[in-house]
Amino acid sequence: MSSPAPLGIWLVRPEGEALAAALQARLGGDIYRPWMQPDLAQKTQFAASYRRHLQWIMVAASGIAVRFLEGLPVDKHTDPAVVVIDEAGRHAVALLSGHEGGGNILAYRVANVVGAAPVVTTATEALKPLTVGIGCRKGVPAARIEAAVVQALLAAGDYGMRDVREVATVDLKAQEPGLLAFCLQHDLPLRVFTRATLAARPWVTKPSDWVQQNVGLNGVCEPCALVASPRGALLVPKMSLDGVAVAVVLDKWMEI
Repeated sequence: MSSPAPLGIWLVRPEGEALAAALQARLGGDIYRPWMQPDLAQKTQFAASYRRHLQWIMVAASGIAVRFLEGLPVDKHTDPAVVVIDEAGRHAVALLSGHEGGGNILAYRVANVVGAAPVVTTATEALKPLTVGIGCRKGVPAARIEAAVVQALLAAGDYGMRDVREVATVDLKAQEPGLLAFCLQHDLPLRVFTRATLAARPWVTKPSDWVQQNVGLNGVCEPCALVASPRGALLVPKMSLDGVAVAVVLDKWMEI
């Protein structure tokens, strides 16, 4: 038996074509169009394809995905990851194999492509209260980003890298090698916001002329962290170190 391919993208209706094309253009993968075989139920077709890929993106309602998966999962260490995104591209839900299969990270990657909200429900992530917003100069290495984050976490008090749920940045920095390497080293998902989204929420305590001239915003790290954590409050305002700006937001869900 051949090894599974990395990614499959399963559509349930032709209406999902545009979304699937956008995902494939950025993430790769094979697109499945089960309506091309009308004599065979989609659930049956999915079951036959389930083990062909290490990860799946299903453009569908979560209820459909649950029904399609009935009887297929065996073990979290071997099951393919499944992320479900609605046809409107609003939510990317890590439904299966969030940790072991990389479903949580995939949910963020899917969300970043279309501007969706990533939905991760595994207990380990739910208990992490911090979101770290990061802005950086071009070409800053991972070590300098880490040093700046460590400085901010020390200022936050009794917190460490273990308490960080996600990192947030602006689209201009989505492919910054040092930032990607830092997130990979610490197994942190990266959430990316468009400049238009951040411009509509100019929550900054220290406006930056440099950021305004180069990015078109008053700031990056604070609005990124606050937009990513809508229930949160600014725990550490913008701190800068060697070309890296960091802000830390604390999720206040227990106070709601």
